[in-house]
Amino acid sequence: MNPVFNLEAATLSPVALFLQADWVVKLVMAGLLLASIWTWAIILSFSARIRRTRREMARFERDFWKTDDIEAFHRAQSDSDLPSAQVFNAGVEEWRRSTAANQIDREGVRERLGTAMGVAVALEVEQLSDRLNILATVGSVAPFVGLFGTVWGIMRSFTGIAAAQNSSLAVVAPGIAEALFATAIGLFAAIPAVIAYNRFSHGVNKVEAGLNRFADGFHTTLSRQLDGAR
Repeated sequence: MNPVFNLEAATLSPVALFLQADWVVKLVMAGLLLASIWTWAIILSFSARIRRTRREMARFERDFWKTDDIEAFHRAQSDSDLPSAQVFNAGVEEWRRSTAANQIDREGVRERLGTAMGVAVALEVEQLSDRLNILATVGSVAPFVGLFGTVWGIMRSFTGIAAAQNSSLAVVAPGIAEALFATAIGLFAAIPAVIAYNRFSHGVNKVEAGLNRFADGFHTTLSRQLDGAR
């Protein structure tokens, strides 16, 4: 077997590159690996969550538009943590408070209904997108952290050249390989985070648009009831 090939395989081994690295570069690599694991955990959990949320929201709206008794539907959904249910409950609660008085200010009721459901939409979107800032942070910071490890490793290589007074490739290559491996890990953590952030942001925007459409439709329904009230 070719010994040169074995040497290259050993040099390109991620484990070997990590073990041979300086302690600072090791800390950088370990931190980036942990960030990558955290990123993938968020990606998997958020992907399942947003799919489930959109599916349950579609079912909720389908059931709502089929019902003839809003009060009964509200009682059935009072404990639901679904975003659509929260917006619906906010509208119902505001409707009850605003129409409890003997004299009803129709325009004031409409304005308060719109405000109450708008606040509920904003709150649900904020809660849904809570962990997206972590993906954005990893995507923007990880390449620079990896670059720091690369710069440190190259500086160490040049220090080794000066100490050994030998500029041959055999002296320089190991340190540079370790340094570049830190950049590779940084990109490995950053690229999925950026892609997932953009994809999930689009998904959250679609959920927000769906909530706003439902709020507008429910607001219209309540406005019709308000016009019929004396």
